[in-house]
Amino acid sequence: MTDALALQPQARVRTDPNHLGHHARAGEGHAKATGRGTGGPSSKRIIVGYGFWIFLLSDIVMFAAFFSAYAVLQTGTAGGPTGAELFDLQNVALETGFLLISSFVCGVAGLALAAKRHLIFQAGMALTFLFGAAFLLLEAREFLDLVDRGAGPTRSAFLSAFFTLVGCHGLHVSAGLLWLLTMMAQVATKGIRPEILRRVLCFSLFWHALDIVWVAVFTVVYLMGSIA
Repeated sequence: MTDALALQPQARVRTDPNHLGHHARAGEGHAKATGRGTGGPSSKRIIVGYGFWIFLLSDIVMFAAFFSAYAVLQTGTAGGPTGAELFDLQNVALETGFLLISSFVCGVAGLALAAKRHLIFQAGMALTFLFGAAFLLLEAREFLDLVDRGAGPTRSAFLSAFFTLVGCHGLHVSAGLLWLLTMMAQVATKGIRPEILRRVLCFSLFWHALDIVWVAVFTVVYLMGSIA
């Protein structure tokens, strides 16, 4: 009889794997059943957000390396033109204005999507695309003008670092524009779903991060380079 009673707790453990009985701590069984406890997997929203922040941070580290290289090489002109002789601050200021306005409109589009205002969202994203494309056109015109003036990326170490840093940012903007068009198409065809909201949020973070990087480029490369 004593042996049978001693075996009862062990049987309960086997038949109650989720600890739903009175031996479980409060809420432990529900947490494990829903996968939200300390031992269960995190939700997809948390995993996607965490992974995307890691991607953004790795991108920031890459740009930090480019900024460091530019800081070291900006005086290596090899007898060629300097930034003060090459940079057109009016053109760069216009580029900056376009990119900052696109970031603002992108934020408005995100709020419109959260409020389920499809038309405002699509209009906001379309304006974001137009301002971003205008930024790229001005940057491409600047690059072509520098090459025509004999100040291409192979002219000096300074220009190599300049084209690498600014061109890498331009490539990110180009990728962002393609991503933007994809988001517009997905919202138009699939509607507002949780996974669509997550993707639009990730795009907004990416686009705002590009604005932050460009403010650093505008300050360090163009403003400081023009007064050097």
